Amino acid sequence: MKVDYEKVWMSIPLPSVVLNGDDIVVQVNPPGEGFLNASSKSVKNKRIWDLIEIDASLEDSYKKVKKFHSPLFITDVKVGANGRDPVRCNIQIAPVIGLEDSTIILIAPREIAGRISQSKSVKAAAKSAIGMAEMLAHEIKNPLAGITGAAQLLSMGLSATDLEITDLIVAETKRILSLLEQVEQFGNLKPIDPKPLNIHDVIDRARRSAQLGFSAHIIFKEEYDPSLPLVYGDPDQLLQVFLNLIKNASEVQPNNGNIKLRTFFEHSFKLRRADGSGHSMPIQVEVIDNGPGVSEDIRDEIFDPFVSGRDNGTGLGLALTSKIISDHNGLISLESKPGNTVFRISLPFVTKLN
Repeated sequence: MKVDYEKVWMSIPLPSVVLNGDDIVVQVNPPGEGFLNASSKSVKNKRIWDLIEIDASLEDSYKKVKKFHSPLFITDVKVGANGRDPVRCNIQIAPVIGLEDSTIILIAPREIAGRISQSKSVKAAAKSAIGMAEMLAHEIKNPLAGITGAAQLLSMGLSATDLEITDLIVAETKRILSLLEQVEQFGNLKPIDPKPLNIHDVIDRARRSAQLGFSAHIIFKEEYDPSLPLVYGDPDQLLQVFLNLIKNASEVQPNNGNIKLRTFFEHSFKLRRADGSGHSMPIQVEVIDNGPGVSEDIRDEIFDPFVSGRDNGTGLGLALTSKIISDHNGLISLESKPGNTVFRISLPFVTKLN
């Protein structure tokens, strides 16, 4: 059978670029066009380093690839291209056999792999945190109730000055009890009760509820794909997810701040495990705000229990959100920079109704 190598080249799923000895682009495949955000015709005969930006010094290593005809593998670097935000990628550079001085660059964005890995680690961390939460709530609530009662007894017959002290004791113990109730809520989450539902109905319920309370100062914008199929989900738990994401976005926004609620269908978003099992997650929901963004120091751990970007935050809301989405066989991820923070949820859809 004669092999059509042009079709093989076009079928490579990773963004791929062939360069000549002067680092000029001579060929780019369709995923490469998508990554570069430009057509093959427009990038040919241009230097690759004018098209992409890499946050690593590659000059010496790249020279060795061409000099010694040996491949180079670079892990976990940020690569930007033609106006798109940089994304973390793995890069492979290798000489093209049979084409003197030519090299091929393969770029593997890590977004999906990172989201899957993050989801697994968060689920394990959440399970551990649930056990700790139950233990803490049980061991601390009873002594706190005793402290509150003792302070109230002491307050009888005290002067106004001394009452300030006992009132402070009571107020602080109530605050801690309130925190423990949140911890108990995190630990006592019931299994999901999924049913076919329109995800827009759940999002709208969350938006309407938020606008009556903590999001009254926010301007909402909806950008929905009305053709989305149904998803299997627990409406109450998904409502909790969207309420939490909207609440977080609202709390970092001034009056007349903006939150965009966006949905769309992404055909290519599929999870495939090593054992061959897997499923598609084409339903995409994004909660986008134009606040200050999530600090880079905690961005990679933002879904871990007890990690919070707010001084008074418990760090349980996003951990709970991630667990609920994971229980729905979905993924949640974060992209954030000042003025544009995007929480993105990917979910499977209903393929057959009973």
